Amino acid sequence: MAKKEETISLVDTFAEFKELKNIDRTTMVSVLEESFRSVIAKMFGTDENYDVIVNPDKGDFEIWRNREVVADEDLTNPNMQIPLSEARQIDASYEVGEEVTDEVIFSKFGRRAILNLRQTLASKILELEKDTLYNKYIDKVGTIINAEVYQIWKKEMLLLDDEGNELLLPKTEQIPSDFYRKGETVRAVVARVDNKNNNPKIILSRTSPVFLQRLFEMEVPEINDGLITIKRIARIPGERAKIAVESYDDRIDPVGACVGVKGSRIHGIVRELRNENIDVINYTSNTSLFIQRALSPAKISSIRLNEEEKRADVFLKPEEVSLAIGKGGMNIKLACMLTEYTIDVFRDVDDSSVDEDIYLDEFRDEIDGWVIDAIKAIGIDTAKSVLNAPRDMLIEKTDLEEETIDDVIRVLKAEFEEDENYYEENDAADDNDAADNEESADCGESVDEPVDGNSDGAEEGDSVRNQDGKDA
Repeated sequence: MAKKEETISLVDTFAEFKELKNIDRTTMVSVLEESFRSVIAKMFGTDENYDVIVNPDKGDFEIWRNREVVADEDLTNPNMQIPLSEARQIDASYEVGEEVTDEVIFSKFGRRAILNLRQTLASKILELEKDTLYNKYIDKVGTIINAEVYQIWKKEMLLLDDEGNELLLPKTEQIPSDFYRKGETVRAVVARVDNKNNNPKIILSRTSPVFLQRLFEMEVPEINDGLITIKRIARIPGERAKIAVESYDDRIDPVGACVGVKGSRIHGIVRELRNENIDVINYTSNTSLFIQRALSPAKISSIRLNEEEKRADVFLKPEEVSLAIGKGGMNIKLACMLTEYTIDVFRDVDDSSVDEDIYLDEFRDEIDGWVIDAIKAIGIDTAKSVLNAPRDMLIEKTDLEEETIDDVIRVLKAEFEEDENYYEENDAADDNDAADNEESADCGESVDEPVDGNSDGAEEGDSVRNQDGKDA
């Protein structure tokens, strides 16, 4: 009766492991055999002469020991040898040199051996679970999964998948506006699987460009079917993203297919990404055209490329500069990420509106020398260059405070305003002189030929692009 109860217990254990631990029978039998052999090796020094048979169908196991028959006086290793007298008690026909196989009852090994077996079996099953978890998720890297929020910490969230496996979503991999409560479902992409000291950690991400790519593949059937290819992605999570797409079928508009009718396809992605603005553009191998599209909605006047250094000098009208840079420099930053070029923005300014420039060194009595040196270090050495350069770019590249840059701009503007007032006063004096001459001409004899009022020699349409502006 006791043996039957033990058998039923072992069968129930097999079923439990199959359902809860997700371990199949073959693997479980192998683990059990290894566990028994490990305990036997610790007890007798070796397990080479033992046969372990596990029967999961019947729920029992057997251990058989093989020993060589030796003369009673020649016995040296009771584990590997059996005396002739003891062997003949099993079977009278045994002779010296033959092999005897007898069954070993594991329960007779004592309580210590059984506890040792339990610990060994538990550790091997734990290792098996870890290997199974690692192998499962290492193949899922780059795919989107759904998981439930189990616990929220300061620097990360603990999630559970459908099988109860633990997943981690670090704060750095969350969109800044993400907010979840316990029990809510999170959609994220498997970023990587760390396996330090055989302890796998599955790291999820919602900020990865791969997450955006997988969302487009789910929402846009043409991308999933391979008719449209996502060539490049640039993201500032939760703020803005740019994605370059290309179609291999001329009949398909890649941008229109990604956006959908009235934005039906892209709206779902935007909601998932917490209202992240997404710009979809056509990809092209023409670098100049690609940079121009990446900087949209700004319209570029001209562009100069340096393919060796991966740099691009872009010239725009003054009113287009703010569009190219974007809020907080976001647009130009994404364009640089998308095109893999360092983009410098310059303003196109009419020469007729530009007076004589002044070197920054002449302002050392009004501006601290270290401030001037910091501005000159980024390649700007004249007052007009500073005034034409975008303010955000000056703050970012010089690493100066906003107040310092504002003071510099104020001093430089004041200098040119004084010059303009001086010229205006001179022009007014010239106008008065001309009026006096006109009156004297009226009082005297008549003038035979009309006087040309355009006496400054400037011709219409004379304008030269000023390229003293600097990059954003």
